[in-house]
Amino acid sequence: MPMPPLHKACAPLFCSLLGACASGPTESPVRAPGAPEALSTRVLEAGAATLQAKPPIDALNAYLDGFHFYNGHPHLQMEAHHYCSILNEDVIQCVIYDGNQRSAKLMGVEYIIDETLFAQLPAAEKPMWHSHGYEVSSGQLIAPGIPAPAEHALMQRLAHTYGKTWHTWHTDQNKALPLGVPQLMMGFIADGQADPAMVAQRNLRFGQDAEKNRAARADIAIPPADPAADGWAHGQVIQIQDPTGAPSHHPVAPALSPATNSRSTGQ
Repeated sequence: MPMPPLHKACAPLFCSLLGACASGPTESPVRAPGAPEALSTRVLEAGAATLQAKPPIDALNAYLDGFHFYNGHPHLQMEAHHYCSILNEDVIQCVIYDGNQRSAKLMGVEYIIDETLFAQLPAAEKPMWHSHGYEVSSGQLIAPGIPAPAEHALMQRLAHTYGKTWHTWHTDQNKALPLGVPQLMMGFIADGQADPAMVAQRNLRFGQDAEKNRAARADIAIPPADPAADGWAHGQVIQIQDPTGAPSHHPVAPALSPATNSRSTGQ
């Protein structure tokens, strides 16, 4: 069956996706240091919101929630809230937060491209990208708060895409400031890889049922992943080392409360 164009598959989402943020309110796991926002700052902020146009921000009209892990450290996992703009039929760009509330921290970015563009990438580039087929079929990737038919159409498209993700603020490591260096992230490609408790916490918060999601997507044809993608699974791990020598990856305690962004224990 021919795939619907990406913009048509996502058209029903435009009016509702960002409004879906109220579903499953998720708090950031850290509080940034600094003085409380002053009244004068709030006044300036209100004026800017009224007077300044923000076309790139306004274009962020799709909200996805899924999971990432550090490339080379598959046991260190976290929930990731994606706010995305659809640039064209084959390219999506997303900003990633550690929650969906006003205090959420900007964790990183993800670039998503269609399988046709991915096939044209240089061989050395492909291992840095991860496939989305399993994230879709497993039900781990969700678009909270939108009608099931709209989410199904979006997932049908995303199953044929690849993502390249960098995290810059490692709040899952309890870092209250964006210390260290960017880290390349990956996505899961098989059962048994994601921390069940992490996924269950997210699903409970959003009112999701993993098995129902999986069953509802059973009719989506998942293409075989390009063998050059998901480099970590083939022994090709690419990562940036911190020049300060500070440890970049260490086990952490589970999320402090069910309302906090979920993460693995790293064990």
